[in-house]
Amino acid sequence: MKIWVKMFDIIIIFAVAGLTFFAAYTAYIKPQGISQVLIRGDDREWVYPIDAEETIVVKGPIGDTIVQIHGNSAWIESSPCDNYTCVSVGSVSKQGEWAACLPNNVLLIIHGIDNEVDGISW
Repeated sequence: MKIWVKMFDIIIIFAVAGLTFFAAYTAYIKPQGISQVLIRGDDREWVYPIDAEETIVVKGPIGDTIVQIHGNSAWIESSPCDNYTCVSVGSVSKQGEWAACLPNNVLLIIHGIDNEVDGISW
């Protein structure tokens, strides 16, 4: 019986050590990830990493809006709206930047980690 208790103790010690290492890895060592592109349409939502190479067709109430993700940035390539303000915004690539086609209910926003210091921080 004593051998079983000792074996069980060793298993518990390794399990606790493994869980401790895993918790420390996820909290401190693991890379925090890259920025993500969030695209919201009239009835759907898409999330892609900023380094993806994608063309997304977002259906809206007045037609299709085409969103491009390429070269670590995203932009609205075309939209059926009248004024094309969303297209003229150009590419967005930093956390918090966004573009929207309000007539077609499409939102493009960058979420994630941005370690760059901008002029406003100073």
